Amino acid sequence: MGMIHRFVDKGGEYEWEGVPAKRYETGDMKGGSKHVLLGPNEGCNNFRLRYFRIPAGGHSRLEEHAHEHGVYILHGRAQVRLGDEIAEVKPGDVVYIPGNEWHQFTPLGEEALGFLCIVPGHASD
Repeated sequence: MGMIHRFVDKGGEYEWEGVPAKRYETGDMKGGSKHVLLGPNEGCNNFRLRYFRIPAGGHSRLEEHAHEHGVYILHGRAQVRLGDEIAEVKPGDVVYIPGNEWHQFTPLGEEALGFLCIVPGHASD
């Protein structure tokens, strides 16, 4: 049976009922968080939908994986590294990251970056 995680308006903070925030910190980035919105706990085995929040002045991990990613920017602006290229993204932009490509998101300005990320079900949280 399907299910719903209801969005909770916390005045600019993104939260969903029944979805705990997990710490997402790396290197000099502190205060980052990740919410697994759809995954094994919801019986969703073919893909995972996650929300990441990266504070201003931080960055995501510089990493590469065998699996591909789809990213939708919800709030904030960022510089995104895709392989050897760097581009700027803003709310509403969609980013495709193929498998085995180095990638990293770095917020620009004073606003935190928030994005949805979908990966295959076999990808780790």
